[in-house]
Amino acid sequence: MSEIKASDVKALRDQTGAGMMDCKKALIEAGGDFEAATDILRKKGQKLSLKRADREAKEGVVIAKTSDNKSNGVVVRLSCETDFVAKNEDFVGLADTIADIALTKLPESLEDLLALEFTSGMSIGEKITEQIGVTGEKMDLSAYGKIVANGGQVLPYIHMGHKAGVIVALNKDDAQFEEPGKNVAMQVAAMKPIALDKDQVDASVVKKEIEIGMDQARQEGKPEAMLEKIAMGKLGKFYKQNTLLNQQYVKDNKMSVSDYLKSLDADLTVTDFKHIALG
Repeated sequence: MSEIKASDVKALRDQTGAGMMDCKKALIEAGGDFEAATDILRKKGQKLSLKRADREAKEGVVIAKTSDNKSNGVVVRLSCETDFVAKNEDFVGLADTIADIALTKLPESLEDLLALEFTSGMSIGEKITEQIGVTGEKMDLSAYGKIVANGGQVLPYIHMGHKAGVIVALNKDDAQFEEPGKNVAMQVAAMKPIALDKDQVDASVVKKEIEIGMDQARQEGKPEAMLEKIAMGKLGKFYKQNTLLNQQYVKDNKMSVSDYLKSLDADLTVTDFKHIALG
């Protein structure tokens, strides 16, 4: 067997991010074959992935990005087990690169994103598996969202050191609305709306809220004939608290988010948003 050179060990470490001893062992096992050693490290990652499949990955980073012309935006969450790994520059860099690929390719789903090429001969999913072998803990590309503006502009916001990410689409592309758009993105991160407006709230959620409202009124001793009317009133409050355009604007609670935007331009509004947080 040929001698394993320190320069080869370093080169393998630089390419994979694995520890020096792991790289040396992989090169010895591969008889000095660089590509085979890389595969060995990747397989080690796969084994670790299976071994740690039942672990919780609630730490990580969320990256939100938009294209240079602000016509498209993506938000991705790369999860891991510990805050120590989440704060590692290589881990954050991996999430950032994945977001760049997503922004370029705009895949339709998380599964499609995982299948995209990370480097020649390696998909994003395979790269994450490889990095499990490097960090020794569970990692998972656990969430992905995109917005294609079709006119207007998409604006990003990253909250609390990558703990959450938001992209918001406005219907107008004027540069003067960039700051208001970011203000609304901050609103999303802080207030966590479940839908843009009441028409976008899932029917099952509406039905559940009406049932809860009626039950609360019944327990308060309200007449049976009044229960539905009372529940509908509670539903209106639910919409104001949980739909973006109807929420009180956090920087001025005397107006709604919709009112805030219309105070800047009568036709200005939000057409879509995506919010992804850790956990």
